[in-house]
Amino acid sequence: MADLTTLQGLRRSPLQDMAAELRDGAVPGERSVALREEPFLTMVSIRVEPGSEAARGIEAVLGTGLPQQCGEVSAQGAHTVLWLGPDEWLVVSSTTPETLVGELLAGVGDGRAQVVDVSANRTVLELSGSAVRDVLEKGCPTDLHPRAFADGTAITTTLARVPVLLWKVDATRFRVLPRASLAQYVAAWLLDAVQEFAPAGPSAQAGA
Repeated sequence: MADLTTLQGLRRSPLQDMAAELRDGAVPGERSVALREEPFLTMVSIRVEPGSEAARGIEAVLGTGLPQQCGEVSAQGAHTVLWLGPDEWLVVSSTTPETLVGELLAGVGDGRAQVVDVSANRTVLELSGSAVRDVLEKGCPTDLHPRAFADGTAITTTLARVPVLLWKVDATRFRVLPRASLAQYVAAWLLDAVQEFAPAGPSAQAGA
């Protein structure tokens, strides 16, 4: 039987076959955009009653409180917690799924909670650059102006009509979390959308 290390080495991320396209699709200059996949991040779904003993145990493991309202994000060390609903959260972490799930279940103890490894359910597309918001606004109905969508906000929305989690890390960096089965479609849409911001080449300038 193959050991866990061997199996992990055989994994393929949803966007592995598009790595070169994502790299080459970057747009430099004043209105820059770069795209890359952050593969194999651990994602754990948590369902628990806020304020319960089980919730406090989970918070102790994560080292941060569970966000209490829509859009709120909390983070500590390797773990970031995204609010999905009044009693539902997604933990995104660099810790291995086995380790994190085990620690969270230990924190729950005899309490009532649901802790599920959903790492294979989604992937993470990171967009960075000065024109990131402009690119996303071409296909996202959410108001992404800073007054409505502050740094450190994450919500469920749509991009190119695909349901995604949209996480604003800061003014020039967003993370898009689509379902794995739709990741290539979202990536292809983004690659097309960023081309509007590519600097005009010599031939285009000559024809202007």
